[in-house]
Amino acid sequence: MSVQAGQKDDAVLDYLRRRRSAKIDQLAEPGPSAQQLQEMLETAVRVPDHGKLCPWYFVIFEGKARQEFGDIVGRVYAERHPHFTPEQMEKESTRLLRAPVVVAVVSRFRRGKPPLWEQILSAGALCMTLSLAAHAMGFGVQWVTEWLAYDDDIRAAIGLDDRDHIAGFLYIGTCQQQPEERERPAVDLLTTYWRPQGTLKKGEALERAGVGFPAAGFDFSKL
Repeated sequence: MSVQAGQKDDAVLDYLRRRRSAKIDQLAEPGPSAQQLQEMLETAVRVPDHGKLCPWYFVIFEGKARQEFGDIVGRVYAERHPHFTPEQMEKESTRLLRAPVVVAVVSRFRRGKPPLWEQILSAGALCMTLSLAAHAMGFGVQWVTEWLAYDDDIRAAIGLDDRDHIAGFLYIGTCQQQPEERERPAVDLLTTYWRPQGTLKKGEALERAGVGFPAAGFDFSKL
C-alpha cells in the first residue's frame, strides 16, 4: 500500500474514533469462529516490537475450557476468601463464561538488547491491536486484568513462570447493546510544544483527588 504525505484516510480515522469498549455482561454468542480468531491474532502481532523479540504470546479460553478453568478460579478464590457466599463463588467460577472467547495476552520477557519496559509496552500494543481487529470484524471486546492477572496460583494454573506477566484478558463476543460513549480528556490539557524554560502540561487537572498511587502489580525482582 502506497502512502502519500498528508493523505487522510477518513474511513480509518472514523473507525478509530468510534471504537468503544463493550461491557462484559453485554457480550454473548456467537463469538468469532476459529478462522476469524486466527485472523484477529495474525493482525494483532503486527505491532511495534523492538529487536523482533516477540515478547508476548496468547492463551485462548473457549468452549468447555472456560468452565474448566473457572473451576480452578473458584478453588483459588475459596482459599483466599474462606467465608465466601454462594453468590460470590458463582461470580468467580463463571468469570470466563461472560464471553464466548477469552484471550489472555501474556507479556514474556525475552533475552536481548531491548529494555524490559519496551517489551511490556509491546504487549500492551498487542492487546490494543487485537481489540481493534475484533471490533473491525464486528465483535465487541473488553480488555481487563482483574485479580486473576496478579494471583500467583492462577498464573501457575495457566502455566506461567517468572518471566510471564498477564497484560490482559480480552473478552470477545457479540454486543447485545451499543457501547455507550464516555467523556474523553481534552487533548490541550495533555499536549505541550516544547520550548526552553517552558512548562509541561502533564494533565494535573485530570488527577483524582484523595486517591493514592496504585501498587506496582507485578514483582519483577525474580527475573
